[in-house]
Amino acid sequence: MIGDPTRPAIAMLPAKPRMPAVYQSSPFMSLGALASYHPKIESICIKVARYVDRVFKGANPAEYPVEQPVIFELAVNLKTAAALGVTIPDSVLARADKVIE
Repeated sequence: MIGDPTRPAIAMLPAKPRMPAVYQSSPFMSLGALASYHPKIESICIKVARYVDRVFKGANPAEYPVEQPVIFELAVNLKTAAALGVTIPDSVLARADKVIE
């Protein structure tokens, strides 16, 4: 589910028909989302800072490849899972970076 955390009513539409949804960022977890999976923002900011530093030192930006995120964050909301009657497998919980109980 792609949504806007500034408009939680739109983002939480799947919750009304009790439909499990995975969101693209962690602010939705506090709104009752079942899960979120997204690139870790801190690692992206570090890469951007390195690129900017190189450019300020005279490097040509066209010479650097476009990089994909490699560090992702998984958050699972067990409260929402229980409310929806969904069982989260232990293998998913073991991989989760954040678990809301």
